[in-house]
Amino acid sequence: MKIAIITTSFPSLSETFVLDQITGLLDLGHDVRIFAWRDPGESVEQREVAARRLRDRTCYIPTMPRHKMWRLLKAAALIVANFHKGPRPLLKFTGMFLHRRKGLSLAYLYFLLYFMENNFDVIHCHYGLNGLVGAFLKEAGIPGKVCTSFHGFDVSRYLLKNGPDVYRPLFSKGDLFMPVSEYWRDRLIELHCPADKIVVHHMGIDPRKFPFVERRLEAGEPLRLLTVGRLVEKKGHAYALRAVAKLVHEGRDIMYVIAGDGPERASLEGLCVQFGIRDKVQFAGALARDEVIKLYQASHVFLLPSVTASDGDTEGIPVVLMEASAMGMPVLASTHSGIPEIVIDGKSGFLVPERDVDALAAKLRVLHDNPHLWPSLGRHGRTTVEQMYDIKRLNQKLEDVYAALCASD
Repeated sequence: MKIAIITTSFPSLSETFVLDQITGLLDLGHDVRIFAWRDPGESVEQREVAARRLRDRTCYIPTMPRHKMWRLLKAAALIVANFHKGPRPLLKFTGMFLHRRKGLSLAYLYFLLYFMENNFDVIHCHYGLNGLVGAFLKEAGIPGKVCTSFHGFDVSRYLLKNGPDVYRPLFSKGDLFMPVSEYWRDRLIELHCPADKIVVHHMGIDPRKFPFVERRLEAGEPLRLLTVGRLVEKKGHAYALRAVAKLVHEGRDIMYVIAGDGPERASLEGLCVQFGIRDKVQFAGALARDEVIKLYQASHVFLLPSVTASDGDTEGIPVVLMEASAMGMPVLASTHSGIPEIVIDGKSGFLVPERDVDALAAKLRVLHDNPHLWPSLGRHGRTTVEQMYDIKRLNQKLEDVYAALCASD
């Protein structure tokens, strides 16, 4: 099959799930092309990007001029220059624009021009806002089945900003909707997405790349905590630091590594100084997956107390929870979004309410004081990942979903 992946930024360190889906589909023999609004320009890049020459498969959408008049002139020039290649879709686009179609962006014209020259069997859009691009392409007459994966912020923060009806064109034109969790499936149904077109499809990892290590605490060794995630509000780093500070001030020996970067780094470092734990916390910055695996190997317990951010931003099922669980780490996380679908409270780790520092500290004490619990928690986590979040199985399932969808006409 010829498959188009539409995503917001590529390649992104925080979106290994998109990368793994792409490489998995390539391994299954499909022709995959990537369309992204931007290159995130990160200083670190996953090695698979270069090894697979994925940038050669990626088209970055040019930026339209900021000034309205220049945008209109640019769009008119593009339509005139390319009209002979696809009169009908370009006339359709012009009609939508002249009728002031709500939500229509002139930047969609670039997508239309690329897709006019390349027919795809499947157009798979990551995030609902990119699903709107897919719905536009379908309405303009571009062939291909439109599938949309919903990950979290697109059915939380994005809705608060753009209104509950923003996905109406997508629900009308889209062929399949693939939330990453049962939690988001229920939310899509509340938004009047056709239930018979919804298939929950998890993101996943390759457990073979994350070797299981039974966790043990050696005599005289500190409890080594690890968090991996962007330094943004919804990851709950501030609450983790408060809980860690409580245990440190009680005399417990703890070392805490936070891997990732983002806009909250300075404020989080300030909290460490304020709480008197700056020598107990290391900010490792943004790291490629190979370096993150080394941190998993060197740590005992994984900590991710996610919260609903002040702007409504919400998690899906964080891939780092899959990685940490696969490697045998007990997990302490929050009862948030789809997290209870991977962290089974009392079996693979512990869950606490969002923003509850006392509850977080209490479970940290349990994990610190009872290292004999770690091996069984870790084994259960590994089994959960192998059974439900193995990317190879998920990609084979996705291939079957595509095939059934393409055969449905």
